[in-house]
Amino acid sequence: MTSPTYAEVEATLYRLESGKGMDFKLDRVTRVLDELERPQDRFPVVHVAGTNGKGSVAAMLHAIFTAAGYRVALYTSPHLVRLTERIRVGAREISPGTFVEVFRRVTRAAERVNAAPTFFEFVTAMAFEHFAGSTPDLAVVEVGLGGRLDATNVVTPTASVITTIGLDHQEYLGDTIEAVAREKAGIIKHARPVVVGNVPERAAAVIRACAEERGARVCQYGQDFTLSGGPERRFCGLGRAVDDLRLGLRGEFQYENAATAIAAALMQQALPSPGDDAIRRGLASVRWPGRLEVVGTAPLVVVDGAHNADGARVLAAEMGRLAPGRRVHLLFAVMRDKSWSAMVQALGSVAASVTVTCVRPPRGEDPVRLAAAFAPHGPVTIASDPVAALERLRRTVDTHDVILVAGSLFLVGAVREGLLRAGGGRGVLTGDGVGVHP
Repeated sequence: MTSPTYAEVEATLYRLESGKGMDFKLDRVTRVLDELERPQDRFPVVHVAGTNGKGSVAAMLHAIFTAAGYRVALYTSPHLVRLTERIRVGAREISPGTFVEVFRRVTRAAERVNAAPTFFEFVTAMAFEHFAGSTPDLAVVEVGLGGRLDATNVVTPTASVITTIGLDHQEYLGDTIEAVAREKAGIIKHARPVVVGNVPERAAAVIRACAEERGARVCQYGQDFTLSGGPERRFCGLGRAVDDLRLGLRGEFQYENAATAIAAALMQQALPSPGDDAIRRGLASVRWPGRLEVVGTAPLVVVDGAHNADGARVLAAEMGRLAPGRRVHLLFAVMRDKSWSAMVQALGSVAASVTVTCVRPPRGEDPVRLAAAFAPHGPVTIASDPVAALERLRRTVDTHDVILVAGSLFLVGAVREGLLRAGGGRGVLTGDGVGVHP
């Protein structure tokens, strides 16, 4: 039997995504991983959940421990351009050839135990199988959705992290802050510490109760650690004070994420705590594409993966700091399963004009509906193709203006892919294409 090509493997996995959709159970992925002799138990893990900020915190942890000299694996989702972005060891994402080989091993294991994993379960099993063969010192694993029934929740972490709690994916996680917190707290394991970011007190109370039931120590932002403002940022807590912190990521909100990442680096029990210099160098070097990322100038083009109400409100505030006094032209698309009306209110309030488009049909929201929602805020245009829409905006708006691409990571991915194609893979985007670190 001939080996499939990477393109064929990618197509097979995407068919799983469109065919099976999201079905939250741990039975299938557990059976597959058991058949693979539990690869997830062969390396220490920091497990990161949260409504917003979990990807940034995961990238920061990866950068801090890399700066400390460790070989660190990273599993994140979703990807922006290539599936292989999700699975990294060190600074390198898994190669297409290795991706195919790991896919074949997971496929054979799933067939032997008569399991039919979903897309995310399959890729998660692939990540753990690849990491087990790569002997990392530590793996940072980002939860896909929720926590309790997420496919990643088969690990026994050296520390768990819950970054933020807000309303998102209510059809799966519940429509109250307490319900969402309970689902996220499902990643807390017996006698393993949990680091909690800046969350509402009603969410923190739920998390503390879950942690107490499992004998897990809680380390909470604002109580056990904090990060002071001003030009010289300073982390304080857990017996450490680290000053002169600078971030490779834009956005004031990222400093709260940085404090959470530092606390997690200090609380994890697998490796010696990183020194102050490694923390500084890691945070200064971290790159996380699609988060307040500048991908063009004159006009300034900013892409951001904000995809829920809280993220949109934070983004709207950041635009005033990033480009004060400049007109903002919004290119927007969103998934129809999102509660997007609050996103329209937040981003519409800072936009001089709006162009709405669609990505990932049929899951993507109808641009006609979006246009009607944005109409009270100002002029709205409907575009069928997001990349063409961006190019039109770049040609027509004033060079002093700002183009903001937001509403969905799928939109950001489509725009980045178009820019990479136009630039031959490099030179158009800041950083190194879709890389995490230099």
